Amino acid sequence: MALTTEKTREIVTAFGSNPKDTGATEVQIALLTRRIEELTEHFKTHPKDTNSRRGLLKLVGARRRLLGYLKRKQLAKYRELIEKLNLRK
Repeated sequence: MALTTEKTREIVTAFGSNPKDTGATEVQIALLTRRIEELTEHFKTHPKDTNSRRGLLKLVGARRRLLGYLKRKQLAKYRELIEKLNLRK
């Protein structure tokens, strides 16, 4: 399920440098994390939805690659983002 415009705006303003900064790595990771959380809740009620599970795995892979990039380029921002999003790393 897609994120609503309001939720997207909240995430962009919380993690971006300005309200239109949707391309920043931190913003992309935060948006992916939110979509992953929503899909995880979806699977609690629909455990046999294998087509959506494939989409979830693609999102997790994309987030993992972006986190690796951020870790290589800006370690301090990586650690701060991990703490803010409550990710296990």
